[in-house]
Amino acid sequence: MTRVVLDACILYSASLRGLLLHCATGGLLQSFWSEEIQNKWTRNLLRNRLDLERESLESTRRKMKANFPNGLVRGYESITATLSLPDPKDRHVLAVAIHAQTEYIVTVNLKDFPNTVLRSYGIEAVSPDEFVFRLIQREPPLVLLATKHHRLSLKRPPKTVAEYLFTLEKQGMPKTVAFLRTHEGDI
Repeated sequence: MTRVVLDACILYSASLRGLLLHCATGGLLQSFWSEEIQNKWTRNLLRNRLDLERESLESTRRKMKANFPNGLVRGYESITATLSLPDPKDRHVLAVAIHAQTEYIVTVNLKDFPNTVLRSYGIEAVSPDEFVFRLIQREPPLVLLATKHHRLSLKRPPKTVAEYLFTLEKQGMPKTVAFLRTHEGDI
């Protein structure tokens, strides 16, 4: 099973978080994060979305912990200071990936995680679109099922297939959406 660190920018987006965690529930990947990553996405979301309440985000975090009890990585802190990245604030994400022995860091901030640096650790930074598209290439029926479960789990508000695809498109998922459009009846 593919092991990935989900960067804070992925968890920040409810649609990306939901899709990737449904893929994890469907057995397509094993997802990891740290308390630092969790704190960053919730702090930024509360700062940028005044309509959200802390308790709602804490509830999401509790559900993540319950559904993915091995997702929270600890014990990586000692290697953080030894790492070098363009933005020192991102070193902990790489440290989590190294400690959890992941293959990928899924992030929209690819420039912050140069593959020239990550390669020496056997890790690759990929966009959510590229990552999901790789899952599609490997296990299309499972990705379609995870996508369907994700879309049907949306209750406030529920989304039609077209609305769901539009949301993913706005999140920068063109390759994934192009594939899903050809299978609308399955999602």
